[in-house]
Amino acid sequence: MRTYVRMVVCVHLPRFALVLAAGGPEALAGRALAIAPQVPDQRVGEASGAAEARGVVAGMALGEALARCPELVLVAADPLGVAQAWEDVLAALEGIGAAVEPAHPGLACFDADGLASLHGGIAGTVAAARRAVRAPLAGRSAHVGAAPTRLGALAAALAASARRPVVVEGEAARRLLGGSPLHLLRFRAETEALVEPLGRFGVRTLAELARLGRDALADRFGQAGVLAHRLACGQDTPLCPRRAEDRLEEVMDVDEAGSGPALERVLGVLVDRLLAAPARRGRTLRAVMLAATLMDEGTWRERVAFRQPLCEARRMRLALCPRLSSLPAPARSLRLGVERFGPPGGGQRALLEQGRQVRLERLRDAAAQVCAAAGPEAALRAMCVDRDSRVPERRFVLTPFSR
Repeated sequence: MRTYVRMVVCVHLPRFALVLAAGGPEALAGRALAIAPQVPDQRVGEASGAAEARGVVAGMALGEALARCPELVLVAADPLGVAQAWEDVLAALEGIGAAVEPAHPGLACFDADGLASLHGGIAGTVAAARRAVRAPLAGRSAHVGAAPTRLGALAAALAASARRPVVVEGEAARRLLGGSPLHLLRFRAETEALVEPLGRFGVRTLAELARLGRDALADRFGQAGVLAHRLACGQDTPLCPRRAEDRLEEVMDVDEAGSGPALERVLGVLVDRLLAAPARRGRTLRAVMLAATLMDEGTWRERVAFRQPLCEARRMRLALCPRLSSLPAPARSLRLGVERFGPPGGGQRALLEQGRQVRLERLRDAAAQVCAAAGPEAALRAMCVDRDSRVPERRFVLTPFSR
């Protein structure tokens, strides 16, 4: 009987947002393009290869980008189109049985354990993932890599091409990870800030980072340094697949109500429709997505997480109407969708017994709200694993908080 080694598959779509905003990968060929900054942020988004060759990178100030590349062409951002296309890609991956952990639009990972026997090994699983994403990408292929860890799979995906996936394990996976550049740490929010100071110290690859030692990194960078050392040594945290949520959305053309109080009334109508939808089934709303199609070109999108689960139209309007001031241009249509549902009903705390149970329930709701606003790793629980150790980092570990 054949045994399968646990592997993580990474699906990478380079410059996903820019390709969609520009109208396809052919529009990027040889042209210096970048996503225009959103008001009030004056920093460019993803840049094409030609723009990066001239020194333009994502997150650079607009003035500096134009000074480095005067021929830079700015493309209107399309966050709504990006979100819809990315949701189609994730749904296609879930259609082959994958429990997907999305990092950001254009990058996702899933555990191949359990899928290998279904698709005929890790090579068959990678092939199934590549076939699945072709339909939502209109025939384009993704860069797919597989390795025993999440960061190793990312390194493999970055080394892969649209026609040739990269699958490594064992010693080959360790060599690939060790020779990978330090900037791979930018793909993790916890270690992103370490890339610049480590680069000043002369660290260029993950193998060099691993040779610095865990204690030295912990003394200088704390918990982030410990995590960076673990990642460089081929250890990684378990994947956190996204939860399956019902898709509930309402759209309305605004006609002459492109801005101002008339637009707020349109938003009120969308809130009423969303709460009256039968698919809501009495559940509260913990987070919603407010989006708009702009008059000139491009779209706008913002995620709003409520302080507590809501099912009252008045309170939702009070929370959502101020967000309309962030619109960079008059809107042609307005869209309101559910990002995450809360528990059924509302205001049930009065039915709980007073005292410790009420406080615990409020703490759970607060932690769930933090996770809805900032991600599943925003609220962590300290767990004791070595009571005799004098080093706090060895005595306790942080694990995701769960209800």
